[in-house]
Amino acid sequence: MNQQTTHSDMGRVSDAPSNNWVYRLLPRGLWPYAQLARWDRPIGWQLLMLPCFWSVGLAANVAAGAGSLNVAQTLLHLFLFFVGAVAMRGAGCTYNDIVDKDIDMQVARTRSRPLPSGRVTSRQAKIFMLAQTLVGLVVLLQFNWFAVALGVASLATIAIYPFAKRFTDWPQFFLGLAFSWGGLMGWAAAFGSLSLSSVILYVAAIAWTIGYDTIYAHQDKEDDALVGVRSTARLFAENTAKWLVGLFGLTLLLLVVSFALAGVGLVAYLGLLAAAVAFAYQIRALDIDDGAQCLKLFKFNAVVGAIIFAGLILALPFA
Repeated sequence: MNQQTTHSDMGRVSDAPSNNWVYRLLPRGLWPYAQLARWDRPIGWQLLMLPCFWSVGLAANVAAGAGSLNVAQTLLHLFLFFVGAVAMRGAGCTYNDIVDKDIDMQVARTRSRPLPSGRVTSRQAKIFMLAQTLVGLVVLLQFNWFAVALGVASLATIAIYPFAKRFTDWPQFFLGLAFSWGGLMGWAAAFGSLSLSSVILYVAAIAWTIGYDTIYAHQDKEDDALVGVRSTARLFAENTAKWLVGLFGLTLLLLVVSFALAGVGLVAYLGLLAAAVAFAYQIRALDIDDGAQCLKLFKFNAVVGAIIFAGLILALPFA
């Protein structure tokens, strides 16, 4: 019996840690839904949440500089973006699994997921997706109407992404459009508008997303080639490290410009310097033929994003 079958028989998926809280605390009947939402793999909602947090931190620095920072509101926004990230990442992953059911059955890493393994029906998955989307909507309605409209607009990027791997070598770009939307939302929630600095922050997050998801996609490149799934991992191939230099370098450059336009303090730039060291570590350590290492480096980007956010918070005048 191979590893994939073993995980499926146990009600678990092959690419999630078996000691996760999902398997220790939830009844077995809820495991497939937790797996659809990726609650057993928190890295996804963390990476979705971090651009939101960057944007909140950027807006907080501007408000603090103007003497109008509302700390309670800032903390509330951070909490709402946390809840919203968990809910919408879960809804997005469920939607992606519904769309990719047939492909997932052909890929070793994904065939143990709830839909291709038959532990959840398509109808059940759709109902669960709608429930998570409803939670996200409740969160979104706590913001001003400009932010609400902006959040609704993000659904277009979410709808396109699962299909991108079928028509372009750059599906990671479309993931970036969706996953980086929070770079706009934090600012919009604070000010009811957008600024050039927030838009540049959004573009920086897109470049970051393409970089880290390329690392992630190297786990599946052999299976992807067999089933015809396209990715930047396959496109960049042996030149991946060079592309990462460009993508992560662009991320840092754009963040510097965004921070300068917003007038953030020196500590925020020290955070970017620490992030630059972390990016250099990933590029130097990357072995595109070592799937376990690719997954480890992909997850490491949550640390990188947290460092950037910490720099913004520590740059606040009262910090």
